[in-house]
Amino acid sequence: MKKVFLALLSICVLHPLAQAADKIRIGSPGRGVQFISPPLAQKLGFFQEQGLQAEFIQIAPPVGIAALVTGEIDYWTSFGSPIPAAIRGVPIKVVACFVNSPPFALISAPEFRSVQSLKGKAIGVNAFGGALESVARLIFKHFGVDPDKEIKFLVTGGIEARFASMKQGLTAATMATSPSDFLGKKMGLVVLARSQELFSYPSGGLIATAQRIKEKPDEVKRVIKAGVKANRYIRQNREGMIQFMIEWMKIDKEMATATYESVSNIYNEDGAIPEDGLRLIIEEAKKNAKLNREVSLSEVADLSILKAVQREMGIK
Repeated sequence: MKKVFLALLSICVLHPLAQAADKIRIGSPGRGVQFISPPLAQKLGFFQEQGLQAEFIQIAPPVGIAALVTGEIDYWTSFGSPIPAAIRGVPIKVVACFVNSPPFALISAPEFRSVQSLKGKAIGVNAFGGALESVARLIFKHFGVDPDKEIKFLVTGGIEARFASMKQGLTAATMATSPSDFLGKKMGLVVLARSQELFSYPSGGLIATAQRIKEKPDEVKRVIKAGVKANRYIRQNREGMIQFMIEWMKIDKEMATATYESVSNIYNEDGAIPEDGLRLIIEEAKKNAKLNREVSLSEVADLSILKAVQREMGIK
């Protein structure tokens, strides 16, 4: 009888707690590897540990930023659109970074064997001014190629269309993210450079409105903690992560394994925002907006909650 009473008592006590999780909505541009940390945190129960229940919404970046500002979603995961928006005065801030550099690869037709050999050639991208073009420009600059004078960027569509354009000889190379680099190599194409091996350029993390940071700092803290725990899992659990990629990205094991091997080093284990990479994004945004004034890091990022998380988690 005592055991039955204790069982009933535990149900009465624990059930309300289980139902008390705060619901949050996290927006993302897609299922790219740079946005995988939050859904992994949900899968592994890290959000639940923090008293949170996350819902994930796939949405185009311009619409996503508008939804973030109006409160239709609570957090955003991509850095591409929020930083230019913050510079323009939109009240949003980066509060944590989970991916130090995007897993972008410069992929060429087999006759090109170096980045320098692409001088004077056309490069396929998905959109002008997007992340692929921005990172491509940085790669060319890294190798001493002037992207404004020596490279021609062409919008040739999605990845399949970009590969087809290369096969037809309309473009010499394209930019792609994992696992498309794996598919390109199977087609006989060549990976000339990977952005994560050259420079920091944060591409995935957590963005929130200034209002949410002010009014719900504890919630923001808990979301960051869950993300940091997910990143640690990514770095330390190869097989488990490959299996999650199979499920979440809807790819086979061969592709998931190749993807993990090429991107596992892009995830940090402390949520820190690399200042040099953030500066690169700011400068690119200023250039696109034809803005000459100085932009401080505090205009686009709020590190106060992240620092508190790092102290509580014993991160130095």
